[in-house]
Amino acid sequence: MGKNGASPYCEDNEIHEALVYRVQQHLLDGLTATRLAEVFAALSDPSRVRLLAALAETELCVHDLAAVLGMSQSAVSHQLRLLRALHLVRFRKEGRTVFYALDDDHIRQLLAYGLEHIRHQIPSSISSEEPTHA
Repeated sequence: MGKNGASPYCEDNEIHEALVYRVQQHLLDGLTATRLAEVFAALSDPSRVRLLAALAETELCVHDLAAVLGMSQSAVSHQLRLLRALHLVRFRKEGRTVFYALDDDHIRQLLAYGLEHIRHQIPSSISSEEPTHA
């Protein structure tokens, strides 16, 4: 928004061809944009974000995740299926127990950058706790 509350807009119709060309050379292809949008869509659900934040602390089994998040095991399992399909979480079996963890450090960084961004925007209303390295 501009100073007077109006949205800013261009007053001319000039196309800056050199800029357009440069940006087009680096524009995401459709498949990559779709996959990235799917990751952000997964992160649009507060329950999934909280689940990922819990796994940023340490690996946990479904029962532990359900207890931490105050959700049913069925609901946690449903969310984990989606997150596994998007390669945001991975699992390992130890005997009869399945432990879940963040798929890699990029997911932890994505959460940390998101938190940094919202804390920068509204610092007093956001908790100061950040995901730690497991």
